[in-house]
Amino acid sequence: MTELAIEPQVKERRAQVRAFMEEHIYPNEAALEREDEAADALIAELRERAKEAGIWAPHLPREAGGTGSGFIEYALLNEEIGRSMWAQLVFNCQAPDAGNGEILHLFGTEEQKEQFLRPLVEGTARSFFSMTEPEVSGADPTGLQTTAVADGAEWTIDGHKWFSSSAEGATFGIVMAVTDPDAPPHRRMSQILVPADTPGVEVVRPIPVMGHEGRGWSTHCEVRYTGVRVPLENVLGEPGDGFRIAQKRLGPGRIHHVMRWLGQMQRAFELMCSYALEREVGGGPLAEKQTVQNWIADSAAEIQACRLMTLDAARKLDDGDEARIEVSLIKFFAAGVLHDVIDRAIQVHGGRGLTDLSPLGQMYIHARGARIYDGPDEVHRMVVARRILKTFADGGVYVFD
Repeated sequence: MTELAIEPQVKERRAQVRAFMEEHIYPNEAALEREDEAADALIAELRERAKEAGIWAPHLPREAGGTGSGFIEYALLNEEIGRSMWAQLVFNCQAPDAGNGEILHLFGTEEQKEQFLRPLVEGTARSFFSMTEPEVSGADPTGLQTTAVADGAEWTIDGHKWFSSSAEGATFGIVMAVTDPDAPPHRRMSQILVPADTPGVEVVRPIPVMGHEGRGWSTHCEVRYTGVRVPLENVLGEPGDGFRIAQKRLGPGRIHHVMRWLGQMQRAFELMCSYALEREVGGGPLAEKQTVQNWIADSAAEIQACRLMTLDAARKLDDGDEARIEVSLIKFFAAGVLHDVIDRAIQVHGGRGLTDLSPLGQMYIHARGARIYDGPDEVHRMVVARRILKTFADGGVYVFD
């Protein structure tokens, strides 16, 4: 695994991020969780500090306005950033803005980059990605029903979306819509940039998710589009490129999620170990109980497996490989590990683990969603199996390299 050796400059940046987290993020988590006006002001202050520290937008390369230098570095930084949900917002590498920024960088025209990408990178705007619809399965996007019809120099968009994350208070969205219903399934869709203040765009409500409605960036919104008119030049790429661009967005987006989960699972693991040593039950610490020891050993093995799989996929992406098998593998495997490690940590904490006296409760809510969003576990397992079997059917073998 020498190819995954950490470069000295990356070690230095990771130490810088870790120090920032310890000084500015962890002490302020309780205040940020309140999601009120004071929390908004605190976020703005911390974002300025992150800019000044030169650790801003690490998911984007410098030519796009970020400070990143590849997937491996971003994975290693996210082991620190991912430990707190709020850190990604402070460092301006939060979903869905991170994925939207990447496809604008890759597929946007110069005019689109100036109007939409620049404010994202500067942190003066937020965005949302509007794809999933309540009437059809999110696991099969070929069935999406939202339409965009060319009418003169404009698209007219009509449709109903939900789980448009971060839509409340966003400046614009990227809307996946059918632009050619007669084309082959994967050429029917286009992605269209829609300013949020366009007439006909209605953010109906933030959808409560496992008891949490959220505010602003943390929302998952229902959105309606009724006769929404935007210029034809607001399409990303060419009409019909929607699925191709979605793959370019969702592949890196999935590994970005896993990178953050590495930080979450490591933090939960540390909390579990510390509390097991501290808590006395039946005349001795929990750490002496065989079941707890098994949980700790299993968690350590699974976390390390996730780390190495993620770094290997990141290396391949840095080398120009789409790494579709590797990304799908880590998406479902890491989602399961994230859930199990946090669940074990909560069990070790007992009733305390269910309260807001530790971050574990909020971590668990997000961990359960991880097995569904950006493709449910079952779909990713299917993708992996089909691709591997196709290799064998074509006379080859799947090489674990």
